[in-house]
Amino acid sequence: MASGAAAAPAVVRLHPSDNVVVTTQRLAAGTSVGGEATRAVETIPPGHKMATAPIAAGTPVLKYGQVIGEALIDIAPGAHVHVHNLAVSELRRGAEAKRPQAARGVTPRTFRGFHRANGAVGVRNYLGVLTSVNCSATVARLIADTAQRSGMLDAYPTIDGIVPITHTGGCGMADSGEGFDLLRRTLWGTAANPNFGAILLVGLGCEVIQVGRLAADYGLAGREDFRVFTIQEVGGTRKAVDAGLAQLEALLPIAGAAQRTETPASELRLGLQCGGSDSWSGLTSNPALGDAADRLVELGGTVILSETPEIYGAEHLLLQRTTSPQVAARLKERLEWWEAYTARHGAQMNNNPSPGNLAGGLTTILEKSLGAVAKSGSSPLEDVIEYAEPLRKRGLVFMDSPGFDPCSATGQVASGATMIAFTTGRGSAFGCKPSPSLKLSSNTAIYERMRDDIDIDCGAIASGGATVGEKGAEIFDLMLEVASGARTKSEELGYGGAEFVPWQLGAVM
Repeated sequence: MASGAAAAPAVVRLHPSDNVVVTTQRLAAGTSVGGEATRAVETIPPGHKMATAPIAAGTPVLKYGQVIGEALIDIAPGAHVHVHNLAVSELRRGAEAKRPQAARGVTPRTFRGFHRANGAVGVRNYLGVLTSVNCSATVARLIADTAQRSGMLDAYPTIDGIVPITHTGGCGMADSGEGFDLLRRTLWGTAANPNFGAILLVGLGCEVIQVGRLAADYGLAGREDFRVFTIQEVGGTRKAVDAGLAQLEALLPIAGAAQRTETPASELRLGLQCGGSDSWSGLTSNPALGDAADRLVELGGTVILSETPEIYGAEHLLLQRTTSPQVAARLKERLEWWEAYTARHGAQMNNNPSPGNLAGGLTTILEKSLGAVAKSGSSPLEDVIEYAEPLRKRGLVFMDSPGFDPCSATGQVASGATMIAFTTGRGSAFGCKPSPSLKLSSNTAIYERMRDDIDIDCGAIASGGATVGEKGAEIFDLMLEVASGARTKSEELGYGGAEFVPWQLGAVM
């Protein structure tokens, strides 16, 4: 610690009405806590909760001024509050949501992006080798790997690389219905993402997701930046690789002609993710990302919040920010769908948090969701869309998705996200080609341990070394640098080529 620097507090109180505080360090039994009229009565790990008042069995436990569950037994002041004495409940607390704040007068900002023919703007310029079915995955990877090694990209410095987009589905499924439509929408949306300068679609030939029908239905056929073939029609694997290389040769000049030009920040589309969360995520990195998201929205940009199971229990905070009854109704409908979906499979919404979340101090889905919603900032909620559905409005949009980060981010990219901002408290290893992924740590310890993976440390907020607004401004500045071509840590490590995970619904047959 620097000379004269104030020691970090042993606990943090998040709201005046809370009956728990969050520890910033390991508390031994008998430790007195400054600012709180109680002592720890047992050892409490860092990032976990300590009761500051008697909590009777069956009564609410409050954090963020919100209900995170109810006490299973009587809890004494100074006791550790976690899975042994706290459980999720149907209780909700109608505390005020973050109301949209008055415009702060953010100075207009720009980035250098790639303008596409349809008016969208990309922040990267990749060639994509997209597959219709798992059976064409190996061929797609061989095409991409061979092309990268061949040096054929050397003459095209504005092309960022060649990305094989492979997955495990495309056949053994019904040729209509929810699962069929969802996969086709995800494939088409990914191909349409403005971070791709051109797309090669490779099929096997006999799969359920037929490449010809996909291209025709989504208006891809006949475009100069799109090529398609099947392995069976060209005569097998070796010939398919040769055919793919020839097709890429034809696409290279088209994608390579794109140049970065100065672009208003309003053209940026940001997907929000959090994974490997801990107790600090809802206090540091998520609010800081929310501040950056508000800055982007104020300038006319688009922000996509997702992971429906991870807003469960905090949905009332979003409902208070919807811009119309229709938007509120769509959000309620998606939550009801999830309740029915999990019940059908013998699960429950509180199956999340994960073991890593629990170890980090999160106990219930209500607690996790309250922290997760913080990354949406305070902007009005303009729209609710389904998984991989194209964006219809600017501003803050909610896209329905699972809480599994690669699956959720895949849907956001298919909806049009050109960048992902990803907060983590436990340390997540993730990338998301074609859209760069910016990683934000909730605590300094994980940043120090995983410096090669994490772009910005938000842990200083907890120790008083930075404010949420200061970190929000830092995140926003880096977002624009990345949009102009600066590489994120995950890009430098080579992440993103294996993280395409479409949401699979329906029977596998």
